Amino acid sequence: MDKSKKIKMTQQSPILETQNLEEVGKKSGNVYEALHIIAKRANQISREIKEELHAKLEDFATHTDSLEEVHENREQIEISKFYEKLPHPTILATKEFMNNEVNARYPEVEEN
Repeated sequence: MDKSKKIKMTQQSPILETQNLEEVGKKSGNVYEALHIIAKRANQISREIKEELHAKLEDFATHTDSLEEVHENREQIEISKFYEKLPHPTILATKEFMNNEVNARYPEVEEN
């Protein structure tokens, strides 16, 4: 995930705001289609965040079988706290959809 996208994500409010369903439906022509697009985008965002977090935390992974070697790494804690404070992917996807930042493609229609 690029730096500008990450900055944009941290500036979003983590509080869920109610949306007018009529406005959501106007964006795609159908409320259910709009919700489907938002859900797909939320899954994409969630996957990106998860992959990035796992890549960063992989540096701290120890591959020992000993349970006695549990130690606290300050940098690892800070990284985890940063990702915990990010808004939920659904909030981010809804904001993107309402700002016309999401492109939806329909492969079945494109083939015909």
